[in-house]
Amino acid sequence: MKAVTVVDLTKKFGDFIAVDSVSFDIEQGEIFGLLGPNGAGKTTTISMLATILSPDSGKAVVAGHDIQKDQPGVRESIGIVFQDQSLDEELTGWENMDFHGRLYRIPKKIRLERMEELLDLVGLTGRKDDFVKTYSGGMRRRLEIARGLLHRPKVLFLDEPTLGLDPQTRNYLWDYIERLSNEMNISVILTTHYMDEADRLCDRIGIIDRGRIIAMDTPENLKEMMGGDVITVRSPDYHGHIADLELSWIEKVESYDGFFSIALHGAEEHLSELIRILVERQVTISSVSVHKPTLEDVFLHYTGRRIRDSGNGAKEQMRMAYRARRHH
Repeated sequence: MKAVTVVDLTKKFGDFIAVDSVSFDIEQGEIFGLLGPNGAGKTTTISMLATILSPDSGKAVVAGHDIQKDQPGVRESIGIVFQDQSLDEELTGWENMDFHGRLYRIPKKIRLERMEELLDLVGLTGRKDDFVKTYSGGMRRRLEIARGLLHRPKVLFLDEPTLGLDPQTRNYLWDYIERLSNEMNISVILTTHYMDEADRLCDRIGIIDRGRIIAMDTPENLKEMMGGDVITVRSPDYHGHIADLELSWIEKVESYDGFFSIALHGAEEHLSELIRILVERQVTISSVSVHKPTLEDVFLHYTGRRIRDSGNGAKEQMRMAYRARRHH
């Protein structure tokens, strides 16, 4: 049985389509990533799967429970960590865990055993009696993940789990998330706009943009389709200079704001020839870089822009989704 099955899930806020006929499925024990810019529809998708928002159309089954017909069953089967902190800062780490366990009516003996186990797992045993308001951002995120696992969920939702954390803490959480999947066979749905996070953690990735999944595969396969190497040139000259460039060793040429990229095999061999051609065509060159294909290149290929530049127009979607969550 699939851990999660999503078919044509759609959500609108007024005339704005936040999630547009999204479909995917997740295997048990798989880490599945929704990769996209802020406002792409990631949080709204997670909110529907967690029964916080109701879809306008489509269907989804989470851990064997229909998100519209069996909402209690879904909620009992999932753990969730949203971007917005939901810990009580005036309680200790232990008290936050205990309160969550009581809400799920976990028997006291089992609850206490699991609290000790999970706090140790996330490295917070020594701080369990401290007030959460004294915790760092990374400690709070680790406590939220531990709390979300207290009732032994089959599916764990992590919405931008490392947003705003320092690199060391991010790496610590990545290791922990991998352990969860490997040791506890928990299915994880991870939303992120960090390329390195998706590349490191996810077994498969769905690239989502403007409410639609535009590509889905393993990180390796998504990058492989771009070719062996990518040469990126910073230059204002593209149309009329480079758009018609056709050479046997070039697989594709794409442009975006102030840059163009050339996918090819054997970049080192052909770099000097390419520079010569650009100079002959009187192309203004500010900088040139050569690298292996990244998920940023994949996103650029499908959308025509970089992921870090593409979220500004969707801020209103995020505000609407947040308000909807607060009212449910």
